[in-house]
Amino acid sequence: MEIIILPTPEDVGRVAADLISSVVKAKPTAVLGLATGSSPLDIYHSLATRVAAGELDVSQASGFALDEYVGIPLEHPESYAAVIARDVVGPLGMDPAKVRVPDGRALDIEAATAEYDAAIAAAGGVDIQILGIGANGHIGFNEPTSSFASRTRIKTLAPETRAANARFFDDPADVPTHCLTQGLGTILDAHRVVLVAQGAGKAAAIAAAVEGPLSAMCPGSALQLHQHATIVIDEAAAAELTLSEYYKYTYANKPAFQRFE
Repeated sequence: MEIIILPTPEDVGRVAADLISSVVKAKPTAVLGLATGSSPLDIYHSLATRVAAGELDVSQASGFALDEYVGIPLEHPESYAAVIARDVVGPLGMDPAKVRVPDGRALDIEAATAEYDAAIAAAGGVDIQILGIGANGHIGFNEPTSSFASRTRIKTLAPETRAANARFFDDPADVPTHCLTQGLGTILDAHRVVLVAQGAGKAAAIAAAVEGPLSAMCPGSALQLHQHATIVIDEAAAAELTLSEYYKYTYANKPAFQRFE
């Protein structure tokens, strides 16, 4: 893992966007792994600004969303299909036909999830996977006790996850109880991963994922097994890291040839 600690949430979005931009510029047809939620919004805003300024072209890239609620209507504003279209595809000028979201309305969930993993593999794998992390350590919707070998599948959302997502719905009772999510094994297959986190509410989860033991109780710790994972966080999210000063020193003294243009 490379740990990058920055002063503000805006800095987190900018630096993560730098990394994603470098991947797309090197490979215009890159496959992007797209996360939803509040954590990656600054990334998408920063990328959209670059697209609008003519500094970045994402029109040839394709994308696979991390997850989707089960049973939610496609047209619902909080379906992840709608969120991805609104926050990512439109602002970045991506081709909607090249961006897929798990089918939470499928009659045969097992077939739909197996086909989703097969589609990712057929695309050559995800070039860079964007991730956030939940306060309980989940990535995607891989809740605690998820297998590190898991593939895209249906999961029951933890009560704390439903409570955290209730702010997006008119009534907390409207938050779906189940989702489809890329599994930890699917996520670990990505060629590169960038995880972002902001705020003190994520500090314990970041400490467990980065410095804690490998544990199914903190699904984010699976990223310790990835050969190319970058964790970009603000000072508040870094508050419980034991080696925060070392991470800052390491990033500040990173060799020039390893920095992204």
